[in-house]
Amino acid sequence: MPVEREEFDVVVVGGGPGGATLAALVAMQGHRVLVLEKETFPRYQIGESLLPSTIHGVCKMIGVTDALAAAGFTHKKGGTFRWGAKPEPWTFSFSVSPKIASSTSYAYQVERSKFDKILLDNAVSKGAEVRFRTQVGDVIEEDGRVVGVTYSGEDGAERRAYARFVVDASGNGSRIYKRVGGTRVYSEFFRSLALFGYFEGGRRLPAPYSGNILSVAFNSGWFWYIPLSDTLTSVGAVVRRENAEKVQGDPEASLSALIDECPLIKDYLSGATRVTEGQYGQIRARKDYSYHQTTFWRPGFVLIGDAACFVDPVFSSGVHLATYSALLASRSINSALAGLVGEEEAFTEFEARYRREYGVFYEFLMSFYDMHRDEDSYFWSAKKVTHSGHTELESFVELVAGVSSSEFALRDAESAAVRMKDKSAEFAAAIDELAADREGNMAPLFKSSAVRQAMQEGAQVQSRAFLGEDLGPDVPMFPGGLVTSNDGLFWLPAKA
Repeated sequence: MPVEREEFDVVVVGGGPGGATLAALVAMQGHRVLVLEKETFPRYQIGESLLPSTIHGVCKMIGVTDALAAAGFTHKKGGTFRWGAKPEPWTFSFSVSPKIASSTSYAYQVERSKFDKILLDNAVSKGAEVRFRTQVGDVIEEDGRVVGVTYSGEDGAERRAYARFVVDASGNGSRIYKRVGGTRVYSEFFRSLALFGYFEGGRRLPAPYSGNILSVAFNSGWFWYIPLSDTLTSVGAVVRRENAEKVQGDPEASLSALIDECPLIKDYLSGATRVTEGQYGQIRARKDYSYHQTTFWRPGFVLIGDAACFVDPVFSSGVHLATYSALLASRSINSALAGLVGEEEAFTEFEARYRREYGVFYEFLMSFYDMHRDEDSYFWSAKKVTHSGHTELESFVELVAGVSSSEFALRDAESAAVRMKDKSAEFAAAIDELAADREGNMAPLFKSSAVRQAMQEGAQVQSRAFLGEDLGPDVPMFPGGLVTSNDGLFWLPAKA
């Protein structure tokens, strides 16, 4: 039986937020886009806490903000942390940042099964074709270039989809990411494991921050506590690899024991019951989830989202990095297909910007972990990178809103430790000052050398989504680099 062959402009492997975003942005230019998804939607996925730049930047560009608003997701005004030397929780609000307008100073806590379906349905409405329950076998190469993929459907028959570009958006479990070249490098700093489940009836933070994510450090690691609705809560414990025994054996007993170790989380769950049925009925584990690929693209093939890199869940950067990288890659594809810039130039820009965004979160999170100064805890002393003096702390809120550095270039993530000497104790000092201020003055959170250069690009994406050409011309992020078109959908050569 002959192998079936079809032709497209772009084949996207994976229909999650990254794949759906890229498919929409490319299909909006009239290109033929095929999305191959191994599951059917809706389906379960972790990563429920989003950032404002995703909602009000990328999601506005693809036209789903009204659908998201109508879905009734929990509003997230900021974050609340029990982190650092002080026993009292402290809160930051997105609205404090002058770079985040009042109408956009929130994000959502989402059930990913619903959120991801909204994004993928939107890609279909923009002209992309989606095929569910398909399994991609391998990429197809011709003369050193990737020109398509082999895949099979439920009938098991092999098919071939040819395209100008193949995009791997299939996440950390990708089967084809190695075909881009290079190696996947796991972080020595963030070598952690997570154990998580879902609960009904847990407590909420006091208004107006009842929708905030609550992150609580304890001796063995830290907990996330994400309110997905008025009653449903995602709860997960992150522990260091050396404490692996704490998440082994019976998952129910392990999660209960970790909750018992953390009085604040135990208190918030005192009247709650664990969900034991449906998509949230299983206690799940993840490990070694911080990594980056040393190469993000080759001719005809590009990695986005978790297929390329992932940092750490503490500031909810996963969906942000997936959708942001999809925006960058779609600009490269659209520009190359339109003949505006060459493929190598376009994807060099993509990789430089995506590595910078990953690197800025990586370095910032090293500082944030390092500020927790419980010297009696092996988890935290093991994460200690350096000792440091006090410096200023600025732009904290903008960074965790998803807006990061315009000048940081990641080469070796682990070398970031060298730059931590003046950057970790400042977090502890600022949080001490914040916790002691009963008036809620957020000024201490705007002075950080750890994130001094953070913020420009995410704000730029969000501003482009709202203002377009009224924002004015873009400038290169890197010397000799490209600039963004007024509508944010293409790369253009910088004007001399």
